[in-house]
Formats: sequence, C-alpha cells, structure tokens
Amino acid sequence: MAVVVVQTNYIAKSRASLEALKSANLLKSLNLNAFIFGESGTGKETLAKFILPEAKIVNGSNLQEIVTLIASNNVIIIKNFEKISNFKALKIEIEKHKTRVIATSQTLFSDKITSDFFALTISLSPLRERKEDIEPLAEKFFKEVSAIFGERKDIFLKDFDLSQNCHSLRKSVYLKYLISSFEEKDIMDAMEEFLLKKLGGKNDYRDQLYLFDVPMLRSGFKRFNSQLNMSEKFGLNRNTLRKKINDYKDEYKLQKR
Repeated sequence: MAVVVVQTNYIAKSRASLEALKSANLLKSLNLNAFIFGESGTGKETLAKFILPEAKIVNGSNLQEIVTLIASNNVIIIKNFEKISNFKALKIEIEKHKTRVIATSQTLFSDKITSDFFALTISLSPLRERKEDIEPLAEKFFKEVSAIFGERKDIFLKDFDLSQNCHSLRKSVYLKYLISSFEEKDIMDAMEEFLLKKLGGKNDYRDQLYLFDVPMLRSGFKRFNSQLNMSEKFGLNRNTLRKKINDYKDEYKLQKR
C-alpha cells in the first residue's frame, strides 16, 4: 500500500511528487537558490513555502518591490518569475545582498537564465499526470471545509470531479460541500443573484431556461437511468424529452452517467 507523505500543506503520494519532495527536503538543509516550475495548480508555491516557511512572497511583476525585499531579507520567494522585467538588474541585487531566492513559474526558461540564477530546478507535473495525489488532496480540502462549516457524513470523494488541477479541485470540493447543505431558499437566493447579472436581453426567460433544464435532465439520468423512466416521472412526452436532451447534450455533455 502506497504511503501518503504530508509535509505542511504539500501532499505527495505519486512517484513524481515524492521526487519533488525529496529535492525540497534537500533544499531545506542547503543554502541554494532553486527554481520550481509547472502548470497552474501543481503546488509550486506550497512547495516553495515548505522549503522557506518564513520567507516573504513577492510577485515577479513588481521588480521594485522585489529589489526592496532583497535588500532587507535573507530569503525570499518570487512567484511568477516569468514576469520579471529586467533579469540583469535582479541578478545584480541578489549577488549584492547575497539573498537566497526560491522562484516559481509556469514557464521553463532557457538553460542560460536558470543557470545564472539557480543551482537546482524542480519540475512539478500536472495533477492529471499524478493521479495518485488526487484522492489525498481531495481529502485534505474536504477536511479544510469541514473545519470551517462542520463535518458532513453524506458526502463522498466519488461525488467530486477529480480530474482537475489543485485550484479547481479545491473549488469543486468546497462547492460540493456548500451545495449539499443548501435548502430550497438558499438555491433560489443563489439563482436570483446569478440571474440579476444575466438579465437584460429580449428573450431572457427562454434564454435562461437551460439553467433549470440541464440540472433537471442530469439528475433524471442519475435517478431514473433511462429516457422512458424520465419521461414518465417528469410527465413529459418522450419526443419533447428527447428534443430537450438533444438541444443540450453537446454543449453541456448531457448523457447517461
């Protein structure tokens, strides 16, 4: 049975994540500058904070703030390193103040740039390529939301779309948790707020009917398992039901699940 390794907020179960964590542990004991890159939602900033938990985080788009922090801090984390406007000026400041830097980026730079700044590069694979990490991450996010709103026993990991990056996975877990606690009034209030932003056209009622139809049809597929049963339970003519399904099936991936 695979072991899930939890280091502060960084969770590793897949081979790729365990390798990244191994490099991060090495960096905790060595005074080296390092570069962490990967897609959005791969855990770059979380891993950087694991390496330098006390470091201040600054965005690469603000060179002046970076220079100021370099002059007054022994260590810093620069996120969005790809947004640095003047690499030469940055390098001068880092060498002048001997500040240690951990940088994160969604972009992999040329060997010249990375070798000028960093002694070690850590590559984080997308969550879709390290599926072993998805379930423990979902469990972590579920514990987060449960700590805020109270534990629920009627929600299971199978209820979530687990094929996402870390950001969207957390959002999915939080939304599923909150929606499961909604009463009818909460749903109507949420719809009212949403529709207030959408209304203003000539055919608003007709154009917004999909907001009712699509969830109703998806629920029908889950509950009744066939169009015949759905037709009977919904009190709809089969041809009418079939037309509604065909209207939505491509855009909203409407199908039997």
